[in-house]
Amino acid sequence: MIRVFLLIENRLLREALGRLCRKRPDLQVVGESGRNDLQLGELQEPRCDVLIFDFLDLKWLSGKWANKEHSSSNIRVLLVGMEDDESHFLEAVKAGVSGYLLKDASATDVIAGIRASFRGEAVCPSKLCSALFDWVGRLSRGETIQSPAHPRLTIRQQQLVDLVARGLTNKEIAARLNLSEFTVRNHIHRILKLVDAGTRREAVDIVRRRHQMPEAASAELHV
Repeated sequence: MIRVFLLIENRLLREALGRLCRKRPDLQVVGESGRNDLQLGELQEPRCDVLIFDFLDLKWLSGKWANKEHSSSNIRVLLVGMEDDESHFLEAVKAGVSGYLLKDASATDVIAGIRASFRGEAVCPSKLCSALFDWVGRLSRGETIQSPAHPRLTIRQQQLVDLVARGLTNKEIAARLNLSEFTVRNHIHRILKLVDAGTRREAVDIVRRRHQMPEAASAELHV
């Protein structure tokens, strides 16, 4: 029996994965929670084998997960619903996760990923394998590998920062881009992490300084 804990921010996804796992005789859901509601003791009793996240937050991982209470744990971490981004994938690998599934992963892929993680196998999309091989190869040759000092934002992320700079709320941004408020919050959370900002205003200032935002939007921020 594979004991699974669902640490999923998206409630709909959490409930769907819960139903999916409970239909499999070899899987047992031992806990379900959002990130902010989690108490670390929940991962110890009852103990889980595979912990599933739907977010990549390195500070959270290092601060709440990678602590001495869990450092010797055999719990495997599987990320689902991830972006097709090589830098995010490599950061996840360095953080110690055992699986990385993209947003377009099917229900079959998730179940297979849980089982593979439990067996101690790595799980990742084939399209990202080359990035991992290249990274390991460069390390073995003693090359200095540094993350880009100023990672570029995607077009969608630039649109979001533009609208934040104009003073729009999450609800207004969601209506403008035909997205849910939850999706907007997730996008903004990723942007804050990507540019290492603590607030929306700080993120806008950083992006503006890096010239990754239209000048018109930058000017409106200071009107």
